[in-house]
Amino acid sequence: MSAPSRFDRGHTDDLMSFLAASPTPYHAVANAAERLEKAGFRQVAETDAWDGATGGRYVLRGGAIIAWYVPEGADAHTPFRIVGAHTDSPNLRVKPRPDSGAHGWRQVAVEIYGGPLLNSWLDRDLGLAGRLSLRDGSTRLVNVDRPLLRVPQLAIHLDRSVNADGLKLDKQRHMQPVWGLGDDVRDGDLISFLEETAGLASGEVTGWDLMVHSVEAPACLGRDRELVAGPRMDNLLSVHAGTAALAAVAAKGSALPYIPVLAAFDHEENGSQSDTGADGPLLGGVLERSVFARGGSYEDRARAFAGTVCLSSDTGHAVHPNYAERHDPTHHPRIDGGPILKVNVNNRYATDGSGRSVFAAACEKADVPFQSFVSNNAMPCGTTIGPITAARHGIRTVDIGVAILSMHSARELCGAKDPYLLANALVAFLEG
Repeated sequence: MSAPSRFDRGHTDDLMSFLAASPTPYHAVANAAERLEKAGFRQVAETDAWDGATGGRYVLRGGAIIAWYVPEGADAHTPFRIVGAHTDSPNLRVKPRPDSGAHGWRQVAVEIYGGPLLNSWLDRDLGLAGRLSLRDGSTRLVNVDRPLLRVPQLAIHLDRSVNADGLKLDKQRHMQPVWGLGDDVRDGDLISFLEETAGLASGEVTGWDLMVHSVEAPACLGRDRELVAGPRMDNLLSVHAGTAALAAVAAKGSALPYIPVLAAFDHEENGSQSDTGADGPLLGGVLERSVFARGGSYEDRARAFAGTVCLSSDTGHAVHPNYAERHDPTHHPRIDGGPILKVNVNNRYATDGSGRSVFAAACEKADVPFQSFVSNNAMPCGTTIGPITAARHGIRTVDIGVAILSMHSARELCGAKDPYLLANALVAFLEG
């Protein structure tokens, strides 16, 4: 199957802008919502009564967004076509008492979130972003997108064996970033700085969810600019593609056999067990309320779920030229070879033969090539929101994604064409 004849670099350029503007899950869903608003979607509050009107709707909760489009003629039992993704990435997150320091250095106390490649955060210019909770119960997004912090690496003169024995990092002692000089460490300094940055009065912030991010902009690289390096591709690449695909399907305005849905969850990197994670009730509640708002019964809900398919879209491993032996010898996904179908017979991925057929049909319709990924038998396989979604909601789920290198690094690498190919496949899937 050949790739589409015209590669739209504009999609990949837009992905790079999306990555740069989304240093946290909260920023990512705000940016996705803004794009959907421009496509005619409107936000609905979970505390309000919902109607069964046609058109695009979305729900925001923390770092998660669920968006759907009800086409003309949709019945209460019309099945859903879901693109699932996650908004979080492994990083360093600020502790409840953030102000720290020693030996003339002022530092920020951080906790390790998910499973980052710790060495990728060393000697890198870092910003700080997240969500501030205010005294009046509201929240405010904040983004210090300039060099503010740094995790300095120990000089080789003080660790002569590092190249021979490998770098060993203690998560508590070695990963605390510096952000200034001084022996007088005062509680509240970091939050006061962020209040001033956000234009808030002193003492207005009573809670926070803050994380560091690399301030280096995403960039094309390679002789022919055929590669893209950037942060948080796992998994904002899929969030961006899913948002673009849903907006494109809704813009056509034609009668659809399914209700297209984007479900982008938080907390995938630490197990998905939260009110905004895939193992929580958010997706099921939104889908059920959509059925009931259109006059449906529990029987209609059961019929709709029975015909629903979810594509769980997450990044996967491209074959690494320096470590090819770590991959399955007969499955070597290549950069810009099209999206990958992820398979694991122990249900670390949710794909089965019937799911493969659904994805193959979508790729054929979109004229997009696809590849298969299976882990090396001697190595444990990662997992995604796919098995969780299938088990929690009883819906057929297929695990797919884009092949990348440097997964869980502060800066990952993909092909310039693959994001565009994924988005085209998702459009075809949502259209049915």
